[in-house]
Amino acid sequence: MAPLGVSLLGTTAAHAAFSPDGMDFYVDSATMGPIKSRVFRAADGNTNRVVYALDGERARDDDNGWEINTDVAHALTAANINVVMPVGGQSSWYADWKSPSTFLGVPAGTAAVQSGSGVTQALSGGPGKSYTYKWETFLSQELPNALRDRLGFSSTRNGIFGLSMSGGSALMLAAFHPSQFAYAGSLSGALDLSLPGMRDAIRVAMVDAGGYNVDALAGPKDLTWQHLDPFQFAPKLKANGTRMFISAGSGLPASTDAITTSTIQAMGIEAVALVGTKAFQSRWSALGGGNVVYDFPAVGVHNWRNWESELGRMLPDLSANIG
Repeated sequence: MAPLGVSLLGTTAAHAAFSPDGMDFYVDSATMGPIKSRVFRAADGNTNRVVYALDGERARDDDNGWEINTDVAHALTAANINVVMPVGGQSSWYADWKSPSTFLGVPAGTAAVQSGSGVTQALSGGPGKSYTYKWETFLSQELPNALRDRLGFSSTRNGIFGLSMSGGSALMLAAFHPSQFAYAGSLSGALDLSLPGMRDAIRVAMVDAGGYNVDALAGPKDLTWQHLDPFQFAPKLKANGTRMFISAGSGLPASTDAITTSTIQAMGIEAVALVGTKAFQSRWSALGGGNVVYDFPAVGVHNWRNWESELGRMLPDLSANIG
């Protein structure tokens, strides 16, 4: 099984980084310190239509991958939607972890040299290593409260979407915080963490993407692990009446995808995402669930070009079901 998230953000970028239309919005997290988000205001100036755009496994600390690699912020604001792009959270799964990420009790920051090697990064410092990641708390309490108090943004009937690592995170936040999130979108997400080999694949991906230990996130039998698994918490989404958009590509490259090592990796990762997404679809059907739009394009690999296209397909439904 291809590790989910390996080379995730090394695939084809659609646009240049940083848009001057966005504003830096800092909010203090009680556990993680100051966290930056990028906020893009709706074209018509409303404050009741809000969507959160979550980043992937290799989330950077300068800007959100959606801004770095796509132009979706402008598509959303043109549709009169306010966009909130949290920055950071590498390998976090946007979850509340049980402890800081360490290996064998060795404190983070003891590596003499930092490099691109996940093994080296496992002993290096970084976000979530000297402190415990508390991203679910930040996204469901601290950030929306600050957006409400300082910008007047509504903290009810918001939308949220993510890709790969954060596809399931978007569904998790909607499942457990239904008054905040009425809409959730998963693009190439990991939607069945119970699949054979899935935890091992996530372990490898987290080591590769910053040197993180999945056991610090949650043990395999912890309730927290089930809390992160859309296959397990699907009944909550049904009970909440959450509107969803769920997609995964076939793993076949588009004609615009050059056949490189990154593309070949992206093909394998997308195939894994498709299996999990189809498993979730079967689970949803067995529950008698509706209120969901599926999209399974005939071509599409694990890259930003695919996710930007899927966002375009999701946008009309998102716009009709928030605020």
